[in-house]
Amino acid sequence: MIYQLYYWPGIQGRGEFVRLALEEGAAQYVDYALLPSEQGGGVAPMERLLEDPSVQYPPFAPPFLKAGRRLIGQTANILLFLGGRLNLAPKDPAGKLWAHQLQLTVTDFVVEIHDTHHPLGGGLYYEQQKPAARRRAQEFRAERLPKFLGYFERVLQANPARKGWMVGARLSYVDLSMAQIVAGLRFAFPRASRKALDACPGLCALHDTVFARPRIRRYVASGRRLDFNNEGIFRHYPELDG
Repeated sequence: MIYQLYYWPGIQGRGEFVRLALEEGAAQYVDYALLPSEQGGGVAPMERLLEDPSVQYPPFAPPFLKAGRRLIGQTANILLFLGGRLNLAPKDPAGKLWAHQLQLTVTDFVVEIHDTHHPLGGGLYYEQQKPAARRRAQEFRAERLPKFLGYFERVLQANPARKGWMVGARLSYVDLSMAQIVAGLRFAFPRASRKALDACPGLCALHDTVFARPRIRRYVASGRRLDFNNEGIFRHYPELDG
């Protein structure tokens, strides 16, 4: 199957969690965010699908994945779908559910990261909410950042397989997502994340292991992985880093 991934052009965002799974799983896919408009890419085909009245189960917003006749929205839901097909999830029902639960918690964390620079609403520019962003980021650095990272570190260390992975004895899509979280935090909050990650050696090692994997390393070197920038979820504003 050749998958079709739809997301906003120019940013990693939530689409990157799906891209990492597709790359590690050696899947064939078309990334419409990277295709030029003259080749059918960009925002237009994504909006056509979002507005198509014939779609039985329409997604609310990107990212979404087209797999044959299926159109699947929500990052965690897409990864739940891809996990078994790309050999990136446990095979037993309990393990699948546990991986999905962790990915949903990653989703919660991503929302809190995003809201440090957009605490009043996504429809406003950052410059329109700077005072609120400073207050939100201060609370994030002091409370939420160490709480989330501490939880994921405990999960990793408590994994009975003792292989350095989040779930079971082999890499899963949750590991890919956690590596992306660490990379994004180091870009957005270099000072605050350094302090928080000092207490999470397992997550740091997981990040290094994931980005050293051959398929992920080739993806990063290919130029198809977009750089972090101040248009996506992970944004570096020095005034928010403490």
